[in-house]
Amino acid sequence: MKYSKQREQILNIINNSYDHPTAYMIYEKVRKDIPNISLGTVYRNLNSLCTNKQIRRLAIPNDNDRFDKINNHFHLYCVSCHNVIDLNNGLLLEFDKIIKDNFDFEVLSNDLVFSGICHDCKEGKEEKLWN
Repeated sequence: MKYSKQREQILNIINNSYDHPTAYMIYEKVRKDIPNISLGTVYRNLNSLCTNKQIRRLAIPNDNDRFDKINNHFHLYCVSCHNVIDLNNGLLLEFDKIIKDNFDFEVLSNDLVFSGICHDCKEGKEEKLWN
């Protein structure tokens, strides 16, 4: 993949982000440094970065795709506030072991997203970000 300033900026935003940004959120951040960038350029670069396995796309049912750095973890998605939360713990290792032991299958990556309602939304504390 050929170097581009735009692609490097997009990759840096994703690798330094913990909010699993959408393409539009990334576009808004990139525009601060590269004001003439188009949303189409952001989408093309995101697709290239995903194809080259430098980032991962999180397909969220009935919502915009999100983008994340490459590392092996699950995600929790709140259908109320639309937050995406990383789930990093021993569950992933246990899940991989169950699959290997029961199906003789080695997991190389996953795209598992659990949809539900987060604690703050259940308690009425979370502001509705997207409604």
